Amino acid sequence: MYKFKPTLLHLLAGAAIVLGSAACSQKAALTVELKSEEDLSGLTLSTSAGNYFDTKYSGREDIRLFRVNTEADGIQAVRQGLADVHVTDEVAFSKSARERLGIKMAFRGEESFDVAFAVRKGNQALLEEMNRFIEASKADGSLDSLISHWINGTPAPAMPSTGEASPQEPLRCITAINMEPVCFLGEGGEWRGMDADLLRRFAIWSGRSFEMSFMDLGSGIIALNTGQCDVVNACLYITEERQKSVDFTIPYYLCRGGYFVLDKGASSGMGLWDRLKMNFVTEGRWKLIVNGLLETLKITLFSILLGTLLGMGVCAMLRSRRRWVSKAANLYGAFIQGIPTLVLLLIMFYVVFANAGMGGSLVAIITFALCFAWSSGSIFDSAISSVPVGQTEAGLSLGFTPLRTFTGIVFPQALTKGLPLFTGECVALLKSTSIVGYIAIMDLTRASDLIRSRTFDAFVPLLIVTVAYFVLAWLLRLLLNLLLLKK
Repeated sequence: MYKFKPTLLHLLAGAAIVLGSAACSQKAALTVELKSEEDLSGLTLSTSAGNYFDTKYSGREDIRLFRVNTEADGIQAVRQGLADVHVTDEVAFSKSARERLGIKMAFRGEESFDVAFAVRKGNQALLEEMNRFIEASKADGSLDSLISHWINGTPAPAMPSTGEASPQEPLRCITAINMEPVCFLGEGGEWRGMDADLLRRFAIWSGRSFEMSFMDLGSGIIALNTGQCDVVNACLYITEERQKSVDFTIPYYLCRGGYFVLDKGASSGMGLWDRLKMNFVTEGRWKLIVNGLLETLKITLFSILLGTLLGMGVCAMLRSRRRWVSKAANLYGAFIQGIPTLVLLLIMFYVVFANAGMGGSLVAIITFALCFAWSSGSIFDSAISSVPVGQTEAGLSLGFTPLRTFTGIVFPQALTKGLPLFTGECVALLKSTSIVGYIAIMDLTRASDLIRSRTFDAFVPLLIVTVAYFVLAWLLRLLLNLLLLKK
């Protein structure tokens, strides 16, 4: 009988709570007082990898850089004492976020940067249309009103009416930032903020519908250049290096760098229950987890089904008497085993199916099914080979047809021997789906990333996702074991 052992879950949850609480209670003993960039000497500076500040400070030997993937990671590094100061855009953190996180802006950088939207090179029509819209918004004052609303809290300008439906394709936008007030996912799953509102206004102005998805900046630029989206926004500075790969609209905002440190006078923080409400209840964020869970289940189950069917074909090829057929199957296996799943997923999405108009979920299912086909096919082959040849000979000698001999004698024994390995591969596939966020799919892991980037709390979102994956893996194992009627 398959027995669930809750002790392991309790240990995982308990360990996570202890470690998370310890991490969140850790704060740097040094609270830094900074007045200018000259005061950074000898300090550890956290910043997002690959941005302007990474390039700027990487050449300074008197500063230790602590590169992070997101702004949430950077602030966490400062709060845990791994870095003394975090540098990013001055508008990255709203006043309420700074108060909740216990940080403050020590000073603004000396340089100012033009901020604009990125458009694919060669898409001159869209670029000129967006430039005309930005110029018109500056002229009628709506741009200043919009920026003032999100930066200073002034009343928001009225959103223009949508007008009649247009046959044009929607304006497909990708944001690489999920932070108030620039661009963030608000209540009801609606993208809000300075960038989101401006792009939504442009979509209405040009007679398009508006779509936005979240993706890291590097993947977003690839999606832009391969035609997967029309615009990328992330409070992007116009730099010479970036202009080599994308075109920028005329600037709509002038931004400076902000240097954030711990606030000595800030409160000690939130309790566990308040953090749970903030990460799971506020703005209906539980919906992100639920939708991500359903997306993960969909990709996993369809990938297993399709991959199993393809795996049967791979098994047949491996057992073929034609040498070139079995060699082709082994070559396919070497290819699948030699390429990281993430790299294969990116190739399939950005190269193979770049112009096919297929959704990310379908591309992910095909990719994982191709990977699963080899692992399941090789398991089927090994399981069948483990059944003694005498079993087949006995069935044939009794007058059974080859098909009946296989389905009635060989297959049940092979299934018993191969199911444990097959189950393990299914669970491995479930865990592998956590990478689909790289192609803008809102799965379980990406949902936790979105929540974490809004709340800057790593503990609760990761704990929820850890428990969710653990339960899904246990249910998947239970379901597959029930196929053998194990009691």
